[in-house]
Amino acid sequence: MCACLTSFLIPAPESTSGWRRLCADFHLRKNLTEVTEFIFLGFSRFHEHQSTLFVVFLILYMLTLAGNAIIVTVICVDRHLHTPMYFFLSTLASSETVYTLVTIPRMLSGLTAQNQPISLAGCTTQMFFFVALAINNCFLLTVMGYDRYVAICNPLRYTVVMSMRVCVQLACGAFSIGLAMATVQVTSIFTLPFCHRVIGHFFCDILPVLKLSCIDTTINEIINFVVSSLVILVPVGLVFISYVLIISTILRISSTQGRKKAFATCASHLTVVIVHYGCASIAYLKPKSEDSAEQDLLLSVTYTIITPLLNPVVYSLRNKEVKDALRRAVGRRKNSQ
Repeated sequence: MCACLTSFLIPAPESTSGWRRLCADFHLRKNLTEVTEFIFLGFSRFHEHQSTLFVVFLILYMLTLAGNAIIVTVICVDRHLHTPMYFFLSTLASSETVYTLVTIPRMLSGLTAQNQPISLAGCTTQMFFFVALAINNCFLLTVMGYDRYVAICNPLRYTVVMSMRVCVQLACGAFSIGLAMATVQVTSIFTLPFCHRVIGHFFCDILPVLKLSCIDTTINEIINFVVSSLVILVPVGLVFISYVLIISTILRISSTQGRKKAFATCASHLTVVIVHYGCASIAYLKPKSEDSAEQDLLLSVTYTIITPLLNPVVYSLRNKEVKDALRRAVGRRKNSQ
């Protein structure tokens, strides 16, 4: 039937095998449109440990939500923290909170009930917001590096350069870049025809979804690599330049106490930057030949659960001003009682 219908429209192939491939491709593309939902494989390969994983991930998630909520609340209510540095920190904490809401609740649900489907539209939405917020976080960390550079290398003009208007513009710029890049990546992926339904992951990440297509995805992989390189290597380069200038300025400070104070203001940010960009680089810039299901799951847990938890932990334990603000908040609450 395929041969009869197409013989009037398409020149006859030179060989029988070529004709068979043409018919197979015709039937394949016809069937691909039937995929309307996906099923997550998740942690099914660790079936005997799923209850333990659920408890551990739930505890980590609650700590992440509580930590980020405390940071945002303390920064909002304590006037001593109404500075550009803490404005960006509260923005990052808010972004990380929404970022975890996109993936972790469904992951926890998948640990309690197997084979929960997600619609094509739901998968598209989840990937879009995950990618947009991940890229937003990358550029927010870059902006925070720029803030530290201005504060240490050009302190006399700090309040002018980092005015509230500029801070809002930088934060909006980071979010706009995330939205634009996410639009490019998600559009390039979900215009593909799919012939598989099982995602070997616990959320709709880029590479696992690409594997569901039965046609050649080389162009899509190139697009993903280019976008990933831009949103990882460009911010890393800018942060590196900022810290080269920061360190050279700190080393010129004659006072030992002054050098320690300057390094202390950068330590928390630098710790988060190393972990955040390190995980992102390993996950999205590694060679395709090094893919493995267990390694991908471990990396995904790191950048969806551990990294968002790291931010409030590092900034609350290593940052003296945040700890002082917490003490003041607790003290005011005790006095009011």
